[in-house]
Amino acid sequence: MRENLACVSSQSMAFTDCMTPTDLSTERKGITRKNWRNRIGFFLKTNTSQSILHPMKNRSYRPTADDVQQWAQSLDKLLSHKYGKTVFCIFLKSEFCEENIEFWTACEEFRNITSHTELASKANSIYEEFIKSEAPKEINLDFHTKNAIVQTLHEPTVTSFLAAQRKAYSLMENNAYPRFIYSDLYKELCAAARGEGKAH
Repeated sequence: MRENLACVSSQSMAFTDCMTPTDLSTERKGITRKNWRNRIGFFLKTNTSQSILHPMKNRSYRPTADDVQQWAQSLDKLLSHKYGKTVFCIFLKSEFCEENIEFWTACEEFRNITSHTELASKANSIYEEFIKSEAPKEINLDFHTKNAIVQTLHEPTVTSFLAAQRKAYSLMENNAYPRFIYSDLYKELCAAARGEGKAH
């Protein structure tokens, strides 16, 4: 019950890597698959600064058919592509299960921090948002992994969340990623990208 409540409450929160404020008003009304399809079609067919996807702002680049096909090779290839990650974020949000990608992304940012003060601050922020019991976007972790994180919070290192990040990645790789790749939505992305040809 608590997980369902957390999931429902998280649906109205912004995922700034993926969505603009305009898009969030639609989000609050609830996402339907049709709306999702409309967004992805728009994603592939526009190259203006008015794009519905924030990372594309002021960019003229669109994913090619090859780009989109490579996303099916592995989760790593999907996440390493800027727009592939964005599309996957929207897909996860449409299924109300975006907490793992948000946690994974936060961990990637955390690992690049060099300031000890900033590292400690970010570690506490990640813990409060994703790890502790009843966290707003609590991810599914076993007791030992959670406990190991708690033990490092007073003196965090760049690897403090590594085990948890790997677990979140594994969950996405084995569950959400295959659903994304075999979804009609991904097939439509492939078709739309092929329709665009090699235009940039």
